[in-house]
Amino acid sequence: MFGIKIIQQNCQGLVETLGKYRRNVPAGMHLYVPIIQHIRTVNLAMRPLKLSQYSVITKDNADIKASVTLNYHVTDAQKYVYENTDSVESMAQLVRGHLRDIIGRLELTDALGSTSKINADLAAAIGDLTNVYGINVDRVNIDELTPSVAIQEAMDKQLTADRERIATIAKAQGEAQNIKLTTDARNRALVETAQAQAEATRKRADAENYRIAKTAAALQTVGENYFKDQSIAAFVQLANSSTNLVVIPKEEVTGLGQVPVIKKLLEQNDNQV
Repeated sequence: MFGIKIIQQNCQGLVETLGKYRRNVPAGMHLYVPIIQHIRTVNLAMRPLKLSQYSVITKDNADIKASVTLNYHVTDAQKYVYENTDSVESMAQLVRGHLRDIIGRLELTDALGSTSKINADLAAAIGDLTNVYGINVDRVNIDELTPSVAIQEAMDKQLTADRERIATIAKAQGEAQNIKLTTDARNRALVETAQAQAEATRKRADAENYRIAKTAAALQTVGENYFKDQSIAAFVQLANSSTNLVVIPKEEVTGLGQVPVIKKLLEQNDNQV
């Protein structure tokens, strides 16, 4: 009533004369003519705005509910008050429309897993468009994207089926790996056994070859008397045996007469001993 108006910090005043806008005034104390003039106060501080859930259709015709929170501030008090009957609601409608357009180009799975990208695309899409309302959107955040109950149930069934399939594949792979390891171990055992047997056979063959070689070398060093001694020993054994029939080479027949003499000589040697 005294024509004094105090504009608070971070606010701006709009001076009206007879209902017509005249000028802007900053924060502080201002004088005006009562009844003829009026100073309207506009808050320029950042304010939050939560947009209630609304339906959005994805590219694959899935119905989801979107909930968005905005942070905005007034940049032009004159446009904010005079050029729009409800600048905040106009801004909210603009955001909803662009969000529907962005999500409408995405499949359901992509939309649910790309909220950060959707936030960035939405901020870029609205850009400077809200300037016509005298408002600037500082931040856009999608709080949640919720599929319908039917879609959620279908997704749960799909998720369960995928988990069961992965578990079945993992079990089959584990069994196949176990069979492979068992087969490889058995094959290694067979190979090692065969190698051991081959090594033993080789060593036996080497030993036999060594024995034959040593015997042959020894026979090369003996004289004729050695073989005669061997023949006498053979005749002695033949005389003591009960064999009725003996087959010998004809060149050895003449030696049969020596058997009794040899036997007597051996007996005499035994008596002398």
